[in-house]
Amino acid sequence: MAAAAGIALLAAAALATPASANGSAMLTGGITSQPIGHYDFCKRYPATCQPNKVVAALKLTRAAWTTLVEVNNAVNTAIIPETDQEIYGVPEYWAYPTTAGDCEDFALLKQYMLQRDGVPASALLITVVRQTNGEGHAVLTVRTDQGDYILDNLDNRVLAWDATDYQYLKRQSDKDPGKWVSINDSRNLLVGSVR
Repeated sequence: MAAAAGIALLAAAALATPASANGSAMLTGGITSQPIGHYDFCKRYPATCQPNKVVAALKLTRAAWTTLVEVNNAVNTAIIPETDQEIYGVPEYWAYPTTAGDCEDFALLKQYMLQRDGVPASALLITVVRQTNGEGHAVLTVRTDQGDYILDNLDNRVLAWDATDYQYLKRQSDKDPGKWVSINDSRNLLVGSVR
């Protein structure tokens, strides 16, 4: 009975529309440093880090929203959270997970699955954030015609970027996923014990 209720809730969430229609887009700055794990990933998968021929945001229809919710939940459910140290014996290693992975691995798999489903590569950007406890984290930003949304392995909800309590630091460039741009996150957030 609990399983049926869970499936019903998942179905209802998938059919819902975005929490904030006409949300905002992140403001990005100039080119910044590429995470070393992504640099190594690009060497192993060079086709994933080539400039985008078309730069477009996702048209956020009901069907597109359902796809975002379903992919976020499917990956969050299928992959076991483990650190790179636990899996590979090294502190940082970006990879497509098969059974286990850390935050950027979840984001990479969601990016891959959504591209396979027809979402433009330029709309699917790995993003580095700082959590309220001060720790780094990676999420997938989906650029849409109704604002930027976040797919996160720590939350099954797909949220507008500015509805999260993360401090946004940098993300892949929508023009060239092998380059990274800074994010101008001017929201006043409580991060760690600094403020």
